[in-house]
Amino acid sequence: MTVKTIVEVLKEHTEELISIPGVVGIGQGLCNGKPCIKVLVTEPTLEMVQKMPDNIQGYQVMIEDTGEIRAQPKK
Repeated sequence: MTVKTIVEVLKEHTEELISIPGVVGIGQGLCNGKPCIKVLVTEPTLEMVQKMPDNIQGYQVMIEDTGEIRAQPKK
């Protein structure tokens, strides 16, 4: 079995994850010293947590409560 990189897995699953209401971003990070998928959310809800997979293709999925994300005005 070929193991995909986290970048490949993110490319394949970003659209699916970003479609979950309340998700504002997707990225990669480290969880317990291993690459993981970070799902940035405005506010975690029970419905969101139930829809979120625990892992995708072997990479742990972590929900990170960031609140609303807005672009800063140019200076």
